Amino acid sequence: MNSQHIVNLALQGGGSHGAFTWGVLDALLEDGRISFEGVSGTSAGAMNAVAMAHGFAQADKKSALAMREAARQSLKDFWDGVISMNAMQNSLAHAHRVPFDILFGGMAALTGAHSPAQMFSESIGSLWTSAISPYQSNPLDINPLKQFLERQIDFDRLATCEAMKVFVVATKVSDGKAEIFSGQRLTADAVMASACLPTVFQAVEIEGEHYWDGGYSGNPAIHPLIYACQSRDVVLVQINPIRRDSLPKTSADILDRLNEMTFNAALIAEMRAIDFVKRLLAEGKLDPTRYKDVLMHRIDGGEELEAYSAASKSQTDAHLIYQLRDLGKTCAEQWLQTQRQYLGVSCSVNIARDYLDDLRVPVGGGNR
Repeated sequence: MNSQHIVNLALQGGGSHGAFTWGVLDALLEDGRISFEGVSGTSAGAMNAVAMAHGFAQADKKSALAMREAARQSLKDFWDGVISMNAMQNSLAHAHRVPFDILFGGMAALTGAHSPAQMFSESIGSLWTSAISPYQSNPLDINPLKQFLERQIDFDRLATCEAMKVFVVATKVSDGKAEIFSGQRLTADAVMASACLPTVFQAVEIEGEHYWDGGYSGNPAIHPLIYACQSRDVVLVQINPIRRDSLPKTSADILDRLNEMTFNAALIAEMRAIDFVKRLLAEGKLDPTRYKDVLMHRIDGGEELEAYSAASKSQTDAHLIYQLRDLGKTCAEQWLQTQRQYLGVSCSVNIARDYLDDLRVPVGGGNR
């Protein structure tokens, strides 16, 4: 096997748990045996994607080592900036705060100090009809994260960088379909659209269309990595668990599980499509010169990441962010030791077992 492989990255959104993804990317960049063709990201995954690509753009035309180090520094600058900005927001009087903590997936700002569990004690319907709409609570649509992104990321330079293809997904409010932003269309507005929770922020308008969080239609979107990139290998950095064996019974646990299922639905649908094409290729029913046999891989925190509550997705204190980063780095290092050997060879993810159901028709020679 070649000493270096070119892969594509698919980065899930998950609020502050995106710091886990920072750790994964830092380890992959530091290792140096893998290079990157494209990256697709949603919400916090989109922020990681543009931060990483920004580093590549800043060091474009320099050595591979210089580009990797610039990407590592860009990711560090982004997350350190998040921590610093949260500290600054927390120092303001509550009545004058634009709650920075919810920008990464929290809901507490809807009802002031009320927690998601308290909110869920009412029915979902009465909760939303009685809650204040973001068009009422934030009529000027003030969003400090957009200004922060514009300071951190050179989107003009990113649009012309050839070192890495970047795809950010948002959801059209009008029809619920995924919209992919890349190249000249990749702006701060596009990233904010990808992270726009409709219960917290006004829909982001781009080119006359309104958008909400990309997690509703692709978390993350894998298809642009299939159609717009050459590499067969896709490494999914997953921070939302597909399966939980325990039955949620408390109001907080029920809400957490509903959110996980909602934001994983699009990923499961894409995995089903990938599996279907792979089976047809294995049966000789599709032309392999026209259809790509995608090799899926995954890095996640498993049970350790599941131990973090959904509420922690809206916390951006330094201790949590660095703890998640360290966990991501450890998981990536373990993956490099045990799974890197499958790059360019076969899937290291059993798609049927992990993402599909018992109705899948087995095909000889399928996934490992």
